[in-house]
Amino acid sequence: MPAFAPSSSSETAAVVPRPRRDSHAARIADLPRIEEPREVAPADARELSRVFFRRLRELPEGTPEHQYVRNALIEMNASLVQYAVRRFRGRGDGGDIEDLVQVGAIGLIKAIDRFDPALENEFATLAMPYITGEIKRHFRDTSWAVRVPRRLQELRIDIAQAKEQLTTALDRAPTVADLAGHLDLTEEEVIEGLVAANGHTTGSLDAPHTERGDGSTDGHTLADVMGEEEPALERVEDIQTLAPLLEQLSDRERRMLRMRFGEELTQAQIGAALGISQMQVSRLLTRILAHLRASMLEDPEPDTPQA
Repeated sequence: MPAFAPSSSSETAAVVPRPRRDSHAARIADLPRIEEPREVAPADARELSRVFFRRLRELPEGTPEHQYVRNALIEMNASLVQYAVRRFRGRGDGGDIEDLVQVGAIGLIKAIDRFDPALENEFATLAMPYITGEIKRHFRDTSWAVRVPRRLQELRIDIAQAKEQLTTALDRAPTVADLAGHLDLTEEEVIEGLVAANGHTTGSLDAPHTERGDGSTDGHTLADVMGEEEPALERVEDIQTLAPLLEQLSDRERRMLRMRFGEELTQAQIGAALGISQMQVSRLLTRILAHLRASMLEDPEPDTPQA
């Protein structure tokens, strides 16, 4: 059995989950007992992994022996996760390093479960794409400024790749129709993907609105030039809806409304001017206003087609 040289991968040991090992299961599985699989040197780990992978395929799943061999493989190859994570240390949009190691460990476990030693390939050759794939998927799912469905996240990637290919083939920027034909999608689906892509990154409201060629700005931020909701627009819509309803009232009803809301007369003054009691004015105003309110809330009738 090869000598076990200590590994310097202490950082990996601190963050990758440590599976439970069973020394009794190791004896039954007829395999070397390794007290600290994480301490095995990389060269020794490769040789031991070949032995453990062959035994793993022979053991029934769910048995203590199978679990021991699988856990030992995870720990012996944990340094692959740390190696893959180093490539992503400069990215600050996907969480801390411990999160990336945990995600990479999922890829390592998937690779162990799918590795076939009969093909006589190096395990690292299969494991690295699985590990980096899980980390990239983690960035894809967590680095969006606005959360969108997975379907649209993947569609954004397909559209970006199609844009690059079509720009080269057509020698121009592709249209929505070009993208739809290339991806075998409808134009509506392509537009949905393009809109969703806007959620991948966001800009700060404090960022300069415009930037001149010399790098200077005009002193305005994006927040300074953004439009605001105009409350008076609702009033305009209400007036447009109310106007035809007022035309349907009688002259006396319109006069009563004008005196109450235009001239701001009291009900007693309105009654004196119209020769009716204040109580009658109150009842008439209540009825008119209720009628106008209900009419404004009704759905408009569809236009009748001309014969």
